[in-house]
Amino acid sequence: MFFHSRSNIQKWRNLNRYYYQDIENFYKFFVRKESKLLEIGSDFGYLLNSLQPSYGLGIEQDLQSVEQAKIDFPNLDFLVSDAELFCSPDLLFDYILIANTISRLTDIPKTLKNLHQSCQPSTRIILTFHNPSWETILKLASLLGQRMPLPQLNWLSYSDVANLLHLCQFEVVYHSKRLLLPKQIPLISWFCNQVLAPLPLFNQFCLNEYIIARPLIRVSETPNCSVIIPARNEAGNIEACITNMPQLGTSTEIIFIEGGSTDGTWEEILRVQQKYGDRIIKAYKQSGQGKKNAVWQGFAIATGDVLIILDADLTVQPRDLVYFFEAIASGTCEFANGCRMIYPLSEAAMPWLNRIANRIFAFLVSYLLNITLKDSLCGTKAISRQNFHKLSANQDFLGDIDPFGDFDLIFGAAKLGLKIMDIPVRYLPRKYGKSNINHIQDGIVLLKICFQAAKKIKFI
Repeated sequence: MFFHSRSNIQKWRNLNRYYYQDIENFYKFFVRKESKLLEIGSDFGYLLNSLQPSYGLGIEQDLQSVEQAKIDFPNLDFLVSDAELFCSPDLLFDYILIANTISRLTDIPKTLKNLHQSCQPSTRIILTFHNPSWETILKLASLLGQRMPLPQLNWLSYSDVANLLHLCQFEVVYHSKRLLLPKQIPLISWFCNQVLAPLPLFNQFCLNEYIIARPLIRVSETPNCSVIIPARNEAGNIEACITNMPQLGTSTEIIFIEGGSTDGTWEEILRVQQKYGDRIIKAYKQSGQGKKNAVWQGFAIATGDVLIILDADLTVQPRDLVYFFEAIASGTCEFANGCRMIYPLSEAAMPWLNRIANRIFAFLVSYLLNITLKDSLCGTKAISRQNFHKLSANQDFLGDIDPFGDFDLIFGAAKLGLKIMDIPVRYLPRKYGKSNINHIQDGIVLLKICFQAAKKIKFI
């Protein structure tokens, strides 16, 4: 693209170590180790090597950069090629990295269309580019010798990049801005970048913009489904879970996880299992405590391609699960989150204080993840089994602080770069039993989770 000697590159990296570290931290946060990576504009291979891929391929136009990268990082592959000309449909990657390279491409649509051929449905493209409002400041910094001189750049806004991605059959699933002060100044840089930068008022002025996008690849085959139903003291609802359950996909597997009930729930599950022998019904005793343990136990047992959670209290009716299944099966989204805040709610179904709390937590989660969710606490959620296994491999993200599992799933899905969407549900008063939730105590726990997530997402 624009060659600088290795010694000059190292000089600029040392001078702007804080800036390069921020980019590297972002990629390390979202890119799973031991993945197959493709980097467009790999330069000397520093970023690609830092991500520890199982296989890494760097595409770079400059021959000298590639030759040096091959010497420094013999565990990686590097290819001399224009980004616009690279096309390798036989190689599929987990992540495609475009770190500031899009600003130097001469034919962006051609590059993106070629890259689409190296994508599978789970592939994520991660792009970094400069906020165009910094153009004058960065040019001045180059004149003052505070950053490397660069050729003419494409100064792209977020909407420019999002539109280009859309034209080339990609969809943005995440967008953020980071780094309000790109130079290391003790205490001041920390305050600006860790405290001020995440706030909406200051965030629009940050230097680096990041986008995570997914390829739009529709799957034609109809998958099967597993519905996991955690049940504790829900004996009066068990049979209705079966009789109201629609057919989901080619087959519907129903998995009850019973959690130490005292009202005969386990016996009722066994009775219903025997009565409806024409249905695929499985029953297990919970191995631990809390809803999260029950859900993850059910997910681990499930054999369906699409996994859905249904609370046994039936405040969300089984008939609404059709919309969750269709959203995941069609590829419209990759994590379907139930939303109870669309249709009218009765006071019996959700008292006004609960509604306020729900809106507060939905706002906090939306702010932390840079997405829009209207309801983060609905128990009904869906994800593909393939994506759940990726998520569970990183289940220590929030630690053991979430006893319900809702935030573990939402934050885990965001960290994977999954497309998250709200699915409206009709929320009804329960007809049997009483809630297992302690609103004040559990609300404090949820606030702790949000604080923990803020440290790991907004302030990385």
